[in-house]
Amino acid sequence: MNGKKLFRSKNFFVFNLLLVGLVAGFVVSMITFGCSTRLSSGETAYAQEKQADPIQVPPSMEEMQNSFRAVARKSLPVVVEVKVVEVVKQAVPQSRGWPWDFLFPDQQNNNQGQQQPQEREYRNQGLGSGVIVRNNGNTHYVLTNNHVAGKADEIKVVLNDGREYPAKLVGADERMDLAMVSFDAKEDIPVAEIGDSDELQVGDWVIAVGSPFGFVSSVTAGIVSAKGRSGPQNNISDFIQTDAAINQGNSGGALMNIYGQVVGINTWIAAPSGGSVGLGFAIPINNAKKAIDDFIDKGEIEYGWLGVTVSELYPGMEESMGIDNQKGAFIQNVYIDSPAAKGGIEPGDFVTAIDNRSVRSRDDLVRMVGELTAGSSVDFDIIRDGKKITLKVKIGKRENSEAIAGNMSKLWPGLTVIGLDEDVRNELKINAKENGVVVVGVEKGTKPYVAGIRNYDLIYRINDTQINNVGDFYDAMNDKNVKEYKIYYKREGSEFFAGIVR
Repeated sequence: MNGKKLFRSKNFFVFNLLLVGLVAGFVVSMITFGCSTRLSSGETAYAQEKQADPIQVPPSMEEMQNSFRAVARKSLPVVVEVKVVEVVKQAVPQSRGWPWDFLFPDQQNNNQGQQQPQEREYRNQGLGSGVIVRNNGNTHYVLTNNHVAGKADEIKVVLNDGREYPAKLVGADERMDLAMVSFDAKEDIPVAEIGDSDELQVGDWVIAVGSPFGFVSSVTAGIVSAKGRSGPQNNISDFIQTDAAINQGNSGGALMNIYGQVVGINTWIAAPSGGSVGLGFAIPINNAKKAIDDFIDKGEIEYGWLGVTVSELYPGMEESMGIDNQKGAFIQNVYIDSPAAKGGIEPGDFVTAIDNRSVRSRDDLVRMVGELTAGSSVDFDIIRDGKKITLKVKIGKRENSEAIAGNMSKLWPGLTVIGLDEDVRNELKINAKENGVVVVGVEKGTKPYVAGIRNYDLIYRINDTQINNVGDFYDAMNDKNVKEYKIYYKREGSEFFAGIVR
């Protein structure tokens, strides 16, 4: 064998040897790697034993957990799911007939004469929650929201243990967004313990119980974020704000304190997406206690009536009305012959308390008067012309909104006015030499409205009295010795007067 062949064969041998070595090394390394990642049964047991070491839980955390468990056990049986069906009738669009009907006008007229308006029924299903608040023999009463059951044609109540009962509407109220339904059962039905929502403080733990999105008997926890929140338009209640998760379906369910007592009725959420973002609101149960009795005894909530319209103070009114840094409600108008008028309350009065309970805002006054019983006599603390006085007023019974709206001719003076500050003068182009008050509200049907007074009119004189501010306006309109009033006003540079009789 020559040298070249020998060299080549040696090279080939070395190459093969190296190749075999690399393959063998790779196989061995893979076997080693695979074995290193697979745990034997002994190793697995050893790891579990290490993880099973007891966790040291502070006694305070155990106590808190036990408290939540106790609240859940107490509250779940008394919070129900409320299933509703609302039957809605809608007109069905009528057929236009054959496209060539216009070729046969007589037949077209016959077809149109035969067509009758048709309606179709739709069954809108919904669900919410409710709280069992009272038993009377075999009849059991559930408090929920008006927007859950107030318009329902069919109602069913589902208990935590799965029992289901047909129910009927006892009463509903839009102003408080509350409703009462009842169902009959011979079995034992638990009743919720009613707490005292006035005792709640910001930061207190609360638990929300209900059926969000149909998930029956759901419990969430949070704290009281705020109290006294205003609610949706036309709702006269104030609200407890909480970050406990409240979602659609929670409406009408319970907000519980740590003692398992109902302190609120979950009602609405502030959420751009429709789901919980930690802004839930509940009607304080103290606001609903009278409603529970009224629903059961009368089938409706009976409200106390004072016979006034109220507002907050507008900027610049404090000085002219003699009110200095006070919280309360401003009386804009008083109905003639109303409980307020008979008790001596006048337009321009500023109410600071009712029976020694502070009035902080117009909403407070509306709610507190609504809670009063018709026929009861109540003390009103008032500021008038800078002086504090107390008047005793016998509360009346509030009629429905339609009846009240029909009595606008009795609303005195029927106007809302503000004083002239720099902003108002600039906005309405009123020069510095002119004085008076600007009309910012005139109710339809009132005497000033019928006489032609409108918003943005500048009232500068009433009879012989020059009007320089809001105080002057109310002093003139409250003069008991005057029955006929000439109100002088300016509109777009022209002068007018309106005559009204009290």
